[in-house]
Amino acid sequence: MGGKYRITGDKYPRMRPRRRRGRLIVVVAASACALGVLGWGTLQLIDVFTGGKKSAAEGTAADCRTKPAAATPVKALPEPGRITVNVYNATQRTGLAKETADQLKKRGFRIGDVGNAPKEYDKKIKGTGVLLGPASALNTSLPVLAAQLAGAEQRTVAGRKGTALDLMIGDAFKGLAKPADAHQALAKLTAPAPAPTATKNNC
Repeated sequence: MGGKYRITGDKYPRMRPRRRRGRLIVVVAASACALGVLGWGTLQLIDVFTGGKKSAAEGTAADCRTKPAAATPVKALPEPGRITVNVYNATQRTGLAKETADQLKKRGFRIGDVGNAPKEYDKKIKGTGVLLGPASALNTSLPVLAAQLAGAEQRTVAGRKGTALDLMIGDAFKGLAKPADAHQALAKLTAPAPAPTATKNNC
């Protein structure tokens, strides 16, 4: 080339800058990769040394989630044929004691005395009726008889001898429960109590 652009000497001028930026980028990228590999290795080491603790924690959490509890045993109640019932009429209506006693006999109960209620109860019971029995009958024979007479009051008499029960018919008495309703009431008495769906073990 001639003129003012004439090149002289044996060295040529550089037409572009040196590639320093490219080298810098390569160095930064390599450093980032090295840090990433180092971090990943560190995590792997942590998992190796803490893996047992994690598994134990997971096992404990699993134990806390769901462990079915044992069902409550079914209540053992006596059969009607083993229960003796004395039927007394405490109302002014006649014939209720015998009629009720006959129905209870058809349902399997043993019948004892039948007649008018004692003076302490005669004409003094406003509800459906009162069921009397010894303390031992509270959770055994009394509930079985009560299933036949919905709304009857259950009472125990301290020091009462024997196992027989008294049924005192009250003014609100309209008859014994229907056989189907009595059977359903007995089924509820003998059904096991609902068990919790899960239990917590040292959670």
